[in-house]
Amino acid sequence: MNLTTKITLLERLGAYLNGQGTEEERDQLLLAKEKAFHQNGWFIPEFVDLAIRQIADNFLQRPLLEAWVAQYPGFGTPASPKTVGIVSAGNIPLVGFHDWMTGFLSGHNIKLKLSSKDTVLLPHLIGKIAEWSPEAGEITSIQEILKDCDAYIATGSNNSARYFEYYFSKYPHIIRRNRTSVAVLTGEETPAQLESLASDALLYFGLGCRNVTKVYVPEGYDFEPLMKAFKQYDWLMDNHKYKNNYDYNFALFLLNSAPFTTNDNLLLHENESVFSPLSVLNYSIYRDRAELETQLADNPDLQCIVAADRIPFGQAQSPRLSDYADGVDTAAFLAAL
Repeated sequence: MNLTTKITLLERLGAYLNGQGTEEERDQLLLAKEKAFHQNGWFIPEFVDLAIRQIADNFLQRPLLEAWVAQYPGFGTPASPKTVGIVSAGNIPLVGFHDWMTGFLSGHNIKLKLSSKDTVLLPHLIGKIAEWSPEAGEITSIQEILKDCDAYIATGSNNSARYFEYYFSKYPHIIRRNRTSVAVLTGEETPAQLESLASDALLYFGLGCRNVTKVYVPEGYDFEPLMKAFKQYDWLMDNHKYKNNYDYNFALFLLNSAPFTTNDNLLLHENESVFSPLSVLNYSIYRDRAELETQLADNPDLQCIVAADRIPFGQAQSPRLSDYADGVDTAAFLAAL
């Protein structure tokens, strides 16, 4: 199957995700979204719809796909097709879609191991591709255990990454670990920018590697406008899973006599770590911006840095085709096999 045909199928998938299919197809998508939420309480309809919209608009547009694959001469037509094993994550809805899509376009065959947290949405989309083109459907097989692959792409925690390294070390591989994102503030941000930052932090409940889990602020920073901006996400407390995390961390801070601030949906806590528990936003005070930039550049745990002069506020959760997880070019890796 040639690359042009595959792009046409992905373009059709984008239209399907945007509700441009038949009434029957719209019902099928709605049912898949409902099943995903029943399986995983973190996959609320608002966030599933957001993930679908981002994929449809930022990935599955023919001009975007054609410009992206054109950066890799020969992409999609390997001299000797391989079998690539993909271990997908499940922290946010359809987080493994980009890996699958890149593999699908690469010309290799895909063996896909799903996360137990997301076994509905990605198989549904792959199934639609197979329904429209049985030949395309043969490219991907979903497996419980990955065996007999020529290369691997695996995403997981720092702990699971050690196992991946052990099992996949003798094969070409990409192994991803825990990552997170931070924001650098100057104190001159507008209310609109701070409201956008709230989305960078709290979309998907803060479970993604592109979610801001820590902010760096200058000395004398006034946190009141920041915490006010985050009030727009008060509705997260209606989700019992999120509220349980908030209540737990609130109690923990009280028991440990740890200083914190809250706006009743988020706990603000001074902490050196770039990782923070769910419902907590860490912060640190910086004195020299250039020194901070050097420090952040050397931190292997960072996926995104949000700032007025970096990734714009509100854009952390809107990755483009070339925004690769961990900064490792998946398309180049597959093209080189």
